[in-house]
Amino acid sequence: MNIQTDYKIGDIAELTGVSTDTLRYYEKIGLLSNIKRTDSGLRLYSDRDVSRLKFIKRAQRMNFSLDEIRDLLAMREDPQQACTEVRQITSSKLQDIEAHLEELTRLRNELALLLNLCQASEEGCPIIDDLDTGKQV
Repeated sequence: MNIQTDYKIGDIAELTGVSTDTLRYYEKIGLLSNIKRTDSGLRLYSDRDVSRLKFIKRAQRMNFSLDEIRDLLAMREDPQQACTEVRQITSSKLQDIEAHLEELTRLRNELALLLNLCQASEEGCPIIDDLDTGKQV
């Protein structure tokens, strides 16, 4: 069984779903480091880089920022020592998401109310009026 361990940038982009521009950007900002190069400068990615990119994508889906992901990647090297800090970062992220959910719930309720008012309105548009005045109904 032949396992490929060197991937060209196009191969890794296709394999991970990360664009070539993003791969270059991740290298530039240090999320990907020590990328091997051929004598002609062609980037060669390893299975370790694939694993790192999958980690980055999962962390992004959990709404971690690139700075937070950089910190998590550093902690990934010694997870036992970093467990407390990872737990704190994750707890903070969860609080942010819960606050965002509350905000989205308020927004959903306000939009539903405006739609109901709009359907019952015989003149004007309550939605435009609300956006104009900024007064919540």
